[in-house]
Amino acid sequence: MAVISPAAPRSRWLAPVLLLLGSLFFVLIWILLSLYTGKTSSWMAVLAAIDAAVILRISGMPPGWARATWAVMATLAMIVLANWGIAAVQMGITMGLNPWDSALKLGLGYAWTLAGLANQTVDLVWMAVALVVAAIAAR
Repeated sequence: MAVISPAAPRSRWLAPVLLLLGSLFFVLIWILLSLYTGKTSSWMAVLAAIDAAVILRISGMPPGWARATWAVMATLAMIVLANWGIAAVQMGITMGLNPWDSALKLGLGYAWTLAGLANQTVDLVWMAVALVVAAIAAR
């Protein structure tokens, strides 16, 4: 006779923690790639969406609209943080500041202006596609 053991309870805190760590690591890679290439590399937004969906799947979050919402929000946060970091690094280089000092001193209005100047229409399309990919891949 087979013994049926109960399923192990899932940790509700694991998915958000892994998503936060994975997102921060991905943003760092995106900023470094942008610094290396001298471009915003907005195509990385699609990879960020796939990264968020994979992290949520691996961490055991149940499928559904909640997981898709988490993925879309994480992708949006990665896009915003990457653009903020790219602007901060570029301004920090010209002013002789460390990237983290520049990021703390960069105001919201100035960051918005720099992101608007750096991102063209094709970049905005990549970012919009990334949000759709995050929603579909995480369902």
